[in-house]
Amino acid sequence: MTELVLIRHGETDMNRELRFQGHLNVGLNAIGLEQARRLAARMAGETADAVYVSDLLRAQQTAQPIAGELALPPVADEGLREQHFGRVEGMCVADIQRDMPEAWAGWLRFEEDFAMPEGESTRAFHARVMDAIRRVVARHPKQRVVVVTHGGVLDMIYRTARSLGLNGPRQSEIPNAGFNRIAVRDGGIDILTWACTQHLADLPPQPVYDQKKYAATDGKPSAA
Repeated sequence: MTELVLIRHGETDMNRELRFQGHLNVGLNAIGLEQARRLAARMAGETADAVYVSDLLRAQQTAQPIAGELALPPVADEGLREQHFGRVEGMCVADIQRDMPEAWAGWLRFEEDFAMPEGESTRAFHARVMDAIRRVVARHPKQRVVVVTHGGVLDMIYRTARSLGLNGPRQSEIPNAGFNRIAVRDGGIDILTWACTQHLADLPPQPVYDQKKYAATDGKPSAA
């Protein structure tokens, strides 16, 4: 059994504005930097054998204090990147609805083979993410590994653990700088802790892009 501590990166200004970030190399805002510091403090007293991180800046900045606390060098892995959203990266919902209505309508179907223009389908994204997780587990049997990554990546892992399939909107909470633990054994995934934010209790409320609300209201901006 390999235990993975899964962490979503801290908040960015694009998170606050509910924009599609994807592969854009966006840094943390002031709240995100504080979230990263608190994650490192939460890891104090814990042991780990390795730290893996997406190569995108917001994940790297979140991982740095954690890796420092654990005295481990962070290992960057492109497979842990967020889903690639192609031409809509940097755009908010209202932008996409106005400028690319067909793409927004396709997104609201939440189908595994749909991809934003020049982007990555959910099916391809899931395959990439799970390949990366399998690589990490294969390198660290019977060890504990910290993985700092993105909300979409955690969604793919949660769906796999719960056998939810890839169609439909997100079914789990995935807050910025949330703390999650899973156990990977014999090809299966057990969720031990999910979406814990005790370490963030007195920080400002998080921005939340709720896919289920958008799906239920045909994507009206007021549902965000």
